[in-house]
Amino acid sequence: MKISGFTFVRNAIKFDYPIVEAINSILPICDELVVAVGKSEDNTLNLIKNISSDKIKIIETIWDDSLREGGIVLAKETDKAFQNISDNSDWAFYIQGDEVLHEKYYDTILKAMRDNLLDNRVDGLLFKYKHFYGSYDYIGESYRWYRNEIRVIRNLKEIYSYRDAQGFRKLPNNKLRVVPIDAEIYHYGWVKHPKYQQDKHLNFNKLFHSDVWVNQNIKNIEEFDYSKIDSLELFTGTHPKVMQERIYKINWKFDFDISRKNYSTKEKIKRFIEKYTNYRIGEYKNYITIKNK
Repeated sequence: MKISGFTFVRNAIKFDYPIVEAINSILPICDELVVAVGKSEDNTLNLIKNISSDKIKIIETIWDDSLREGGIVLAKETDKAFQNISDNSDWAFYIQGDEVLHEKYYDTILKAMRDNLLDNRVDGLLFKYKHFYGSYDYIGESYRWYRNEIRVIRNLKEIYSYRDAQGFRKLPNNKLRVVPIDAEIYHYGWVKHPKYQQDKHLNFNKLFHSDVWVNQNIKNIEEFDYSKIDSLELFTGTHPKVMQERIYKINWKFDFDISRKNYSTKEKIKRFIEKYTNYRIGEYKNYITIKNK
């Protein structure tokens, strides 16, 4: 069984993306790892080149910044990386530049890959998510955060990155059939110094909207205001080993009153229904879950 990893990145230093940690977190279970490095305004290319592993294959790309509707440029860059993995790989592990895999899940993931290798019904594996916010001590728990996403796919070239690269589909436009596994992706996209977060927030919205929209809807402020969040809970687990140095260097402080639950009326109703039915109304699911035989 051969496993390829793949990811994409641009301006990782400028916007303080933990891309090195992301890559190193899946590297131990990959036979190769393709990184599509977009032409950057900083030293991102050398940052990736300096990762000490002969498993890494770098492809240099140029982002089409005219693609500003729905973040489709992110999907295009994901596809570039995926299309460059080895033809003889069985599985492809996708990781984004602000996502990290905890080493405690390696055995679980490898077992799921082996168990489903010969089952052609299975297009991929579905992961759970933890979304960190403000600091490494808090995680989002309201309905604004997605609970699951596909991060391992079969090496089928008819699979492509969907919309803003959050998930995948198969030609012509079919949802993937996936097996849920007991493993989580740690998403750190909302944890960085408030200045870097504001810069990233502004830049990220430019991938989805026109300059006019950005100027009208994104505040022109120096630092991101983390306090404007509806609800958080304390994280009581451990972070991946590859994140320890970054966590140690944290140079800002964020505190939040976890008793504060500023849910919308709509979310309150949804939570009430879910409590008694175990069903979450309106949850976005870009996949079809199947059970093992």
